[in-house]
Amino acid sequence: MTRPPSRRRRTPRTAAAALGTLTLSALLIATATGCSIGPTHPVHAGPPASGIQQPGTEAHFARLYFAGPTGIRAVSRPTDRPLSPQHALDLLLEGPTSAERQRGLTSQVPPMAGQLTATATDGAVDVSVPQKVSTGDLGVTAVSQIACTAAHADIPGNKPPTQIDIRIHEGPIRPQTPWTVRCGPNGDVTPVRR
Repeated sequence: MTRPPSRRRRTPRTAAAALGTLTLSALLIATATGCSIGPTHPVHAGPPASGIQQPGTEAHFARLYFAGPTGIRAVSRPTDRPLSPQHALDLLLEGPTSAERQRGLTSQVPPMAGQLTATATDGAVDVSVPQKVSTGDLGVTAVSQIACTAAHADIPGNKPPTQIDIRIHEGPIRPQTPWTVRCGPNGDVTPVRR
């Protein structure tokens, strides 16, 4: 009788050795091939990030007032420095940006480039407008836009915007008594009684 070739029986010892060899082989392969992360180096990806204030610098914003569907609304625009009332009013005369118009903001201030002037004094602003306020040529919404934009500009005296006297001089000649108003917390103006 012929005996079939003997199969070698695995013993726990030979199974452990095979497992150890398999583990060692896998470890050597993983070490030799790495983990698919190549060497790193600087990558050119365009200009530095923008829109974030640099540490140690001061951010400046102009606060402008426009007419909206539900009343006067303030918008903030970034500037490179604090703006005088004249510069803030010049921005107001440019009207709302396209993004502001998409939000329903408009300006009731008629075109008057070069004729709308503002001069800041300690805690007050003198604004000259070419239209008459007393006859309604310049509407209440336009007066609110002008007064509140001027009150939120850079004015000497360290008063809050709601305490700044805005003296509106109407027409081409400065009257003896201007219309004095203050900007309220909601962007509306109230007369100052003396």
